[in-house]
Amino acid sequence: MIITRSPLRITLGGGGTDLPSYYTNHGGFLVSAAIDKYVYITLHKTFVDYLILKYSEMEKVNDLSGIRHPIIREVFKYLDIGPSYLEMTSMADIPAGTGLGSSGSFTTALLKALYAYKKDLLHPQDLAEQACHIEIDRLACPVGKQDQYIAAYGGITCFNFHQNHQVEAWPLQISQETLFNLEDNLLLFFTGYSRSAGDILKEQDVKSQKSDKDMVENLHFVKELGLKSKAALESGDLHEFADLMNVHWDYKKKRSANMSNNPINEWYELGRANGAMGGKLVGAGGGGFLMFYSEDNTSLRHAMRRAGLVEVRFRFDFEGTKVVAQA
Repeated sequence: MIITRSPLRITLGGGGTDLPSYYTNHGGFLVSAAIDKYVYITLHKTFVDYLILKYSEMEKVNDLSGIRHPIIREVFKYLDIGPSYLEMTSMADIPAGTGLGSSGSFTTALLKALYAYKKDLLHPQDLAEQACHIEIDRLACPVGKQDQYIAAYGGITCFNFHQNHQVEAWPLQISQETLFNLEDNLLLFFTGYSRSAGDILKEQDVKSQKSDKDMVENLHFVKELGLKSKAALESGDLHEFADLMNVHWDYKKKRSANMSNNPINEWYELGRANGAMGGKLVGAGGGGFLMFYSEDNTSLRHAMRRAGLVEVRFRFDFEGTKVVAQA
């Protein structure tokens, strides 16, 4: 039996600049944080001559090409692990399509489990790059590299996405006091809307590939906001960080008409009127979680609860994708 887990994430600044269509021309930068909500993969040997897969559906296959789940199919084919005498099950603390990077976490957790099955070690950099290869190169998903990298590394991490596709990662230089305050005062509320990140990001991807002036200028500005967010967090200025969240959200909404909707806009304004100093929608947009920075958490929680939103409390994860059990 092998069990792996991979953390979900929140973006603290610069989100959207990690798509190849942007960073290959201009370079990207963002700050991301892994949280203690996870995707889990379990593997164990069976006595039947086929592969059993259990996720939101169940599959029994004796040919890798017959696997319906695209990521599972490509990971097994990539590692050339035959479909015999093995069962894989996936579980998650948070549903997919909610803006917390679940597909990247799923891919890294599955790769980690299969490497453990083969008794091979894998550096976080290699794990992240292979997960990106599966999703971006083999499956042609219009997604960025943030989710796979922060899932592999964990922590609160800065990333430079270079034009030659290389990714540079290093921990945010944040004081313990600021870290604890940030952890205490960032709140996540589920909007009730789920969506495919690929559907939202495709518009950005196409416009970036065509060098659309408004899209490119928007992402230039968001990259600068990411660098300012890094500086604010490292200097301990959480009020400045909260203000930058609001600016991020304004510019994020300009990238697509599908980025938000009337209920999300109303909940955002409700949060701002009830103690939230800053806020934005996490992930590609269109649904998922509203994230607020507040130093009046009680008022904010009461307002969101009255509006029918469910809070998901979290802490930061500093372990990244890991094997949690092997026997």
